[in-house]
Amino acid sequence: MNLRKWFYLFWTTLLIGAGGAVIAGLALQTVNGGIDFKSTADLLLYSLILFGYGVLVSVYAQLGFFAYLILNYMGTGVFPRKAWRYIQLVLAVLALLELVFLRTFVSGDRSVASDLILGLGILLTAIIVSWFKMRGTNASAWIPTFFFMTAITIVEIIGVLRIGVDSATIFILVPLVACNAFQILMLHRILKPASI
Repeated sequence: MNLRKWFYLFWTTLLIGAGGAVIAGLALQTVNGGIDFKSTADLLLYSLILFGYGVLVSVYAQLGFFAYLILNYMGTGVFPRKAWRYIQLVLAVLALLELVFLRTFVSGDRSVASDLILGLGILLTAIIVSWFKMRGTNASAWIPTFFFMTAITIVEIIGVLRIGVDSATIFILVPLVACNAFQILMLHRILKPASI
């Protein structure tokens, strides 16, 4: 990967994160109606704040992505490739189970339905993104993509999960998942050598 390709990935991920945050923020505002806008300028300022927040989330997603690349590199160096794939699959399933069930048992005041919906949403998104990644590359890309879209995403949203507010979880999850999906789906295209 050269600097030009990395710049492309960086800036496009920034825009996707910003767009995802604006969409999620405006949708939550429409549903919840917590802010009373006095004028169009207030709405534009609110959208600008959402845009900036999305940029921050996208940088956070990019840090998680590069951390995953380092982890994957180290995993393939320590374990045989086939064993590393199975380890990733087990870790992804454990992360999903922890998200859905363990949080409910540890803190009894949590809503089982919201944790279940969150877990199923992440699972469904991970399966869809993994399928597209597999179609774009090969069958061996399914498990690493599934691991990244489940376990790494869950690790990235731990901070907001501690808040325990569903709107806050949706607000960070939408741009984060959009950035993660974009990065993992673009990686093989960016690393592909240019044809002469």
